Amino acid sequence: MKCPFCGSPENRVVNSRVTTDETSIRRRRECEGCKERFTTFEHVEETPLIVVKRDGTRQTLNREKMINGLLHSCEKRPVTFEQLQALVEEVEKDLQGGMEREVSSMRIGQMVLTKLRSLDEVAYVRFASVYRQFRDVSEFSEEVRNLLDQTEPGSGADRTEPGSAADRAADSADSAETDTGGKASPESTR
Repeated sequence: MKCPFCGSPENRVVNSRVTTDETSIRRRRECEGCKERFTTFEHVEETPLIVVKRDGTRQTLNREKMINGLLHSCEKRPVTFEQLQALVEEVEKDLQGGMEREVSSMRIGQMVLTKLRSLDEVAYVRFASVYRQFRDVSEFSEEVRNLLDQTEPGSGADRTEPGSAADRAADSADSAETDTGGKASPESTR
């Protein structure tokens, strides 16, 4: 490795440490020519995942884009940024563990939905409304009903528990549907 200061290829490793996330090794080196010190990192080279969009276009997996979508879904919800980062890391790890180098955006969205559902049901419904491209309030209401039907008893979001997040979301969707005659008003879609 060439010294970034003088370009000499002669240097020695002074110190090596595993990074806190244990995915790379940090090495402090000293140039034999100019005696300056510099840092290098050694990590496993990963092939980038390619996302196949709904329209057939392809792009590399963008972690920030996933986090931004989740931030919108979790706005004003008791979900921390660290929880969202962990969710995205789990999805990335699951995708990297597979043999496929190209993954459909639909599959990624479904993976995110599955993990988000256990994190926050309201954020789940919000994310689902964008991901599944609901056309009207009846589709939104149907998703909430499916969520309520699939909620396990004793999980804290039981339909019999008045005031649960899922219960409030269903009531909100029902009242929006009734008030607008089955059509989504601008206020009900926000």
